[in-house]
Amino acid sequence: MNTHRTLATARRVLLQLRHDPRTVALMLVVPCVLLALLNWVYDASPRTFDSVGASLLGIFPLITMFLVTSIATLRERTSGTLERLLAMPLAKGDLLAGYALAFGALAAFQAVLATGLAIFVLGLNVTGSAWLLLLVALADAILGTALGLFVSAFAASEFQAVQFMPAVILPQILLCGLLVPRASMQPVLEGLSNVLPMSYAVDGMKQVLTHTGVTGDFVRDLAIVAGCALLALAGGAATLRRRTA
Repeated sequence: MNTHRTLATARRVLLQLRHDPRTVALMLVVPCVLLALLNWVYDASPRTFDSVGASLLGIFPLITMFLVTSIATLRERTSGTLERLLAMPLAKGDLLAGYALAFGALAAFQAVLATGLAIFVLGLNVTGSAWLLLLVALADAILGTALGLFVSAFAASEFQAVQFMPAVILPQILLCGLLVPRASMQPVLEGLSNVLPMSYAVDGMKQVLTHTGVTGDFVRDLAIVAGCALLALAGGAATLRRRTA
């Protein structure tokens, strides 16, 4: 992988996003608005907001980054930009790494905004460090970016890219332990939840919510989320095609 080409790709993507304020607003503003709305919903029950809000602080950025990244990458193929880029001395790994770096930078900014809003404005009460909460939120947003890059290879249109959301994201929301504790699920569902990355994203948030320091489970959850992101990026590089069929 060539560092110069990767950085050049990331710079090009960021310059394109600068001229697309609606996409930037979707990535940066929507998670904050949803957290504020959730706080309002649970205004009479602050403890419920502490419990649910911490988990959704990781889920909301994952969803928005998945959606935006999958559509943006698909647009590169349908417009012919990807065809021209890969005709140059640019490896697929350089291209995917550049996209991951650009969207990862936005994911970091998004995680800082959402975490800062939740703790300092909405009053989210966590036992652990706010920095650990930010770290998990960032890892979740990067996972959403990687998953979006991966599934974009299988979509033929932007509409199909959106359709992947209920297929890839919604089952994870149902099985991640947000609605029902994973241990109380049917054995088949619990086993399925154990292989879904969002389960560990939620578990990592719960570790920060209930423990003052870094626990072994927290390190495990964070490592699994990061590992799934790397696997998704590798899968995206392996399945990336020059043009949409």
